[in-house]
Amino acid sequence: MSATELPARPGEFQPLHIGPIEVWPPVVLAPMAGVTNAPFRTLCRRYGAGLYVNQMITARALVEGHRKSLELAAFAPDETPRSIQLYGTEPYSIAEATRMLIDTQAVDHIDMNFGCPMKKVTRHGGGAALPWKRDHYRTIVRAAVNAAGDVPVTVKFRVGIDNSAITFLDAGRIAEDEGCKAVALHARTANQLYSGNADWRRIAELKEAVRSIPVLGNGDIWEADDALTMMRTTGADGVVIGRGCLGRPWLFADLADTFNGRPLAPRPNLGTVLDGMVEHAELLCQWMGEMRGIRDFRKHTGWYLKGFSTGNEIRRQLNRVGSLDEMRTLIAGLDRSVAFPDGGMRMVRGHHGSPKEVHLPDGWLDTRDGEVAMPAGAEALVSGG
Repeated sequence: MSATELPARPGEFQPLHIGPIEVWPPVVLAPMAGVTNAPFRTLCRRYGAGLYVNQMITARALVEGHRKSLELAAFAPDETPRSIQLYGTEPYSIAEATRMLIDTQAVDHIDMNFGCPMKKVTRHGGGAALPWKRDHYRTIVRAAVNAAGDVPVTVKFRVGIDNSAITFLDAGRIAEDEGCKAVALHARTANQLYSGNADWRRIAELKEAVRSIPVLGNGDIWEADDALTMMRTTGADGVVIGRGCLGRPWLFADLADTFNGRPLAPRPNLGTVLDGMVEHAELLCQWMGEMRGIRDFRKHTGWYLKGFSTGNEIRRQLNRVGSLDEMRTLIAGLDRSVAFPDGGMRMVRGHHGSPKEVHLPDGWLDTRDGEVAMPAGAEALVSGG
C-alpha cells in the first residue's frame, strides 16, 4: 500500500469553509444536469456528509419565469444547506437570478458555472469560453457577489479553452479579488471535454496562485482514495465529485469513512445495488409522480449495473420500464449474490469520448480585455459543466 493509499490520519485534513458553511468531509457533489435533483441529493446525503449542489439553472430563464427552471431550482423541504449552480453570460440576469434564489428558495450557497465545454454554449461565448474575456468575466462575478450579500458565491471553471488558451489562473485570481468564497477547477481544458486524464498539476498551480480562499479539485475521483491522493499531491482544500458517483451514491459513505480514518465497508453485491436502485426510483417517483419519475430513472440503470453480468435483455427492458412494480418484477429474477465486479469503481460512467475543437464566436480569441458584446443566443438554456 502506497502512502497515498493510506486512510486519512487524525487532523491531516480540515473542514472546508465556504463562507459560513462548514463542510466535513471536504467533499462537494458536482451539479450535473438531469442528475443532481432533490431525490438524488437526498440519496447521497443518506450515505455521507458533504455539500450537495443542485443542478445548474440558467439565470435568464429563471428571471423570465420559465416553468422548467423554477422546477429545477426546487429543494427538498428538509434540505440544508441549500446549494445551487447558476449559469449566465451577462451581469443583469446573474444579479437578478441571484437575488431571486436567495429570496424565494432560501438558497445558502451559489456556485457559478464557467466550465461547460459544449458547442451550443461555447459558440456563443458562454461556459468555458467566457473566462477568456477577463473584464467581462470579472463584471459577471462581481454582479453575483454584490447581489448575494452574505450568501457565499463560488466559481467553477476549467483549465482553459485548449492548451493555447489557458484561463484558470486569471479566473481564480479574479474570483478571489471579487469576493468569491472558493473556486473549483475541473482539471481539463474545454477541448478535452471529458476525455483522457484530468491534469491534477493544474490544481496545485491554482492553489499556489489563490491563497486566501479554498481551492477545490475536480476530475477523475472514482474512488475514495482518489480524493486523498488529489488533496495530498495538490494541496487542494476539498474535492468535487461528478461522474464517480453515478450509479454509486454510496461513494459518499466511502469518502466519509476514508476522511475519518475508518476502514471502508465491503463493496456491495448485486442485491445491495438493486436495493439502491429501487430506493432511488422510489424517491424520484415521490418527487415528480410515478410516470415522470420512472422515466427519469431509466438513464441511471446502466450506471448502477455497470460491470455486472446481468445480460443485455434485462438492461433493454429496464431502459423501457414504465412503473415501479414493473421494475421490481424485472430485477426479482437476478442473482442477488453476484459480487461487485473487479475494477468496477473505475469503470467510466457518464460523459466520455475524444477531444474536439472548441467552437467559439468569430474573433473571440483576438483580445482578452475590454468591453464585450455577447453574441445572440448566449443566454439560451444550457446544461453541462
